[in-house]
Amino acid sequence: MRDMLGREDVIAIAEAQRRMVSHLVIKEPLSVSISIDRAYERVLSEDIHSPEDMPGFSRSTVDGFAVNSSDTFGATDSIPAYLTIIHEILMGEEPAFQLKKGTAAKIATGGMLPAGADAVIMLEHSQYLNAGLIEVFKPVAPGENVISASEDVKKSELIVKKGSVLRPQDIAALAGIGITAVRVYEKPKVSIIGTGDEIVPAESGRQPGQVRDMNSYSLAGFLIQYGGIPVKKGIFKDVYEEIRDVVQRALRDSDMVLITGGSSVGTKDMTAEIINSLGSPGVLFHGVALKPGKPTIGAVVDGVPVFGLPGHPAAVVVCFEIFILPILRMLTGRQEKETRDQRTIKARLARNISSSQGREEHVRVALEERDGEVWADPVLGKSGLIRTLVKADGTIVIPAQMRGIEEGESVEVKVY
Repeated sequence: MRDMLGREDVIAIAEAQRRMVSHLVIKEPLSVSISIDRAYERVLSEDIHSPEDMPGFSRSTVDGFAVNSSDTFGATDSIPAYLTIIHEILMGEEPAFQLKKGTAAKIATGGMLPAGADAVIMLEHSQYLNAGLIEVFKPVAPGENVISASEDVKKSELIVKKGSVLRPQDIAALAGIGITAVRVYEKPKVSIIGTGDEIVPAESGRQPGQVRDMNSYSLAGFLIQYGGIPVKKGIFKDVYEEIRDVVQRALRDSDMVLITGGSSVGTKDMTAEIINSLGSPGVLFHGVALKPGKPTIGAVVDGVPVFGLPGHPAAVVVCFEIFILPILRMLTGRQEKETRDQRTIKARLARNISSSQGREEHVRVALEERDGEVWADPVLGKSGLIRTLVKADGTIVIPAQMRGIEEGESVEVKVY
């Protein structure tokens, strides 16, 4: 049975994703050693273990006096403990003395505890009687107001897992344990091929009936954002030999190929035919129960994932998130949960939205605050309109089994 466009019945999103993954054998990417200065947002290709204990010495977490905690037991406001000050510990100094019973040393936050000390009295819980004697009004337990030598990080402890995307705080932690170079995966190269007689470069003058290229820019931006290297192959007319030639070259030098335009059935629709002519298994699906993005093509050609994307810019954005991003994660070597890439917020829907049952619909929304609550106002319009992309702050999803969502209902917004 075929649909109104002449295709076989569209398939569910989950089935389309399953077909792609089941036909892919993702090899571990090559890795390279780089300085941590250049490792931000790169994917780690090895586990990182600490070569040493951190901080490596016991240090104070407050300004006060280093003491042996047993000397303070029972101290109160009415019956204070008395301690003799024998030294002031300077920052960055390794104390060359040992505390004996009944003595204390002045110490600042971050200062190294001397031998014989196991706690620190806060300044506000003590006072000077004279230059060499303090009284203590509150007892401290062993380890109180102190970070022990290995309390932060123990030697050989796993610090950052293989497959993690290195964040600024991860880089800082590596610097803190003395690691200044790491091995990371090479970024996958993804070819972007624009097709269509009506598409012209963004810098070109536009004649009636022509449309400036937008999709290569959105795709390139998403690829960069999520760890890929976009390779723009150019814009090609709907000529079978030209498109087949550029796709064939892209398959040889890319880890994934994205073709925009040419996925709808029509007199010049050649994308599926070209893909099938270049290797196996070829096209795995052509048509998904998705709006926008119904005519999407998913394929694998001799191990390389290939997608034929609709020409409408909004559909390209939706298809990237649903189909391309999960595979890009695998190609980059990422082993983190997908939630790291997603920022969602709860909001109330600002107006009723109807939907065609049987297709998962992604609706663009603009966010606004009303009386302390966040509201999501649908940005209505066809998927080819530029303004719907620019005005939208995110999308909400209407599941395939629903016919819409009523005004005021709580929705989850995927924020761009």
